[in-house]
Amino acid sequence: MIDGFINLNKPAEMTSHDAVNIVRKIFGTKKVGHAGTLDPAAVGVLPIAVGRATKFIEYISDVDKTYRAEILFGVSTNTGDFEGEIVSKAENIQLPPLDALKAVLARFTGQIEQTPPKHSAIKINGRKAYDLARKNIDFEMPRRVVTINRIEILRVAENTLTLEIDCSKGTYIRSLAVDIGESLNLPATLKFLQRVRVGNFNLNDAATFDDLKNSGEKFLLPIDLCLKHLKKFELAERRIKAFCNGLPTNISANDEIVRVYAAEKFLGVGKIFNGELRATKLFG
Repeated sequence: MIDGFINLNKPAEMTSHDAVNIVRKIFGTKKVGHAGTLDPAAVGVLPIAVGRATKFIEYISDVDKTYRAEILFGVSTNTGDFEGEIVSKAENIQLPPLDALKAVLARFTGQIEQTPPKHSAIKINGRKAYDLARKNIDFEMPRRVVTINRIEILRVAENTLTLEIDCSKGTYIRSLAVDIGESLNLPATLKFLQRVRVGNFNLNDAATFDDLKNSGEKFLLPIDLCLKHLKKFELAERRIKAFCNGLPTNISANDEIVRVYAAEKFLGVGKIFNGELRATKLFG
């Protein structure tokens, strides 16, 4: 049985679902999924789950992420990136001095509210927003609270700004680019987006499709090691059967989600609540 996560370096002009289909063909299995969607134009880290790893995708999807984004000022589109139609332009763009730029970006760190793009996969009354947008159906996108932990300026050019951004799940970098432009009184759109980290998955270690075709199983990562952001909990061997049967184990610990082991064997993920540990996802 083939089980594990793949740290895939997704190329451009491909949906996350396209990437899953290619991995299915390479490994000869239908049981493949992905954690954290990347837009077709975006590149970089896309965690792929194979076999029993698919049961644990939710614990990968909730982690913080890091992006490198290039914002182009002077142009705005209806999608927030170059996949859309240009809706406004401005000539003779001049960005403010570095200190002023840093002051503007500081407004976007911490917990912020943003409106996701209408051309996104968020569902509105059961329908994907981009389907409604493509049919010119009028609707409002709900605002959401996200967390930006860090924004670092990597490069400033005549009309572009390249940033590295640490952020929470659910952050739309396209919306952030547009909002930064509005703060500078400039139309803006996302020119380039690369995801360089998803939790413990890093771009430096990511595999290409050619890597997978040549030696696929070499790039399969153990499921439990990809859940290192969850605290490890060692269960008494006498409680293995109870845990696997969904029965509670009384313990003295804080409420949290944990990786559960017994005799150093990974059993799955459990939830500690009100002094009781119960299984939420079993490895077997």
